[in-house]
Amino acid sequence: MQPLRRIAATRYVTPLREGGSLPAIVEADDEGLYVLKFRGAGQGPKALVAEIVAGELARALGFDVPELTLVELDPVLGRAEPDPEIQDLIVASAGLNLGVDFLPGSLPFSPAAGIAPAPELAARIVWFDALVTNVDRTAQNPNLLLWHERLWLIDHGAALYFHHASERTPGDERRTFPAIREHVLLPFAASIAEADAQLAPQVTPELLEEIAAAVPAELLDGEDPEVYVAFLRGRLESPRMFVEEAERARER
Repeated sequence: MQPLRRIAATRYVTPLREGGSLPAIVEADDEGLYVLKFRGAGQGPKALVAEIVAGELARALGFDVPELTLVELDPVLGRAEPDPEIQDLIVASAGLNLGVDFLPGSLPFSPAAGIAPAPELAARIVWFDALVTNVDRTAQNPNLLLWHERLWLIDHGAALYFHHASERTPGDERRTFPAIREHVLLPFAASIAEADAQLAPQVTPELLEEIAAAVPAELLDGEDPEVYVAFLRGRLESPRMFVEEAERARER
């Protein structure tokens, strides 16, 4: 995979207040618009690490994911912002942050809109989210966008939540993932086992090493990126309990 591009934010455009971490649209020195995920938000840099690891793995597996970039943020950009909460967030996020390419005109996916994804695609996304333990793809918050008649995966900061634990228990990676029962695409999904047969062989140790190497040290806060390689390799060991669990949930 290619290294993530590094750019600099040049203009704070507007906050996106529907996000719990208060992301914002910014303009960068390449004249592009990006959704900026702040390192100073509630979950800290680990949420940005999860965005990179899960997002780049999804891209490598063929899913549509907006380009991720590393964005340098100068706290001076917050001076013109009247909201003190946003000012504080910008100051706390000085330095390296994460940018997600802004998709103009995209619409949030809603199961109530009557637009159903292909069953095979739905199964592949359910499988992927179970692999990376993404708790944030529910009917209340699908984190899916419709853009140019394609389904785009966004907002993976809540994935890989094992890294927030103060103490990690050996074998955590082998645990089941009950949250998959709430996945927004589960009612549309074809066989999760068939999706597993297609996707699991693509998640090679070499791919995981490349993805882990793409995470900048500035965001790792002393964490060894190999913990993500080990966690995901552990998830893929047979028997893959998360696949069996997702299949049972689908059949209910």
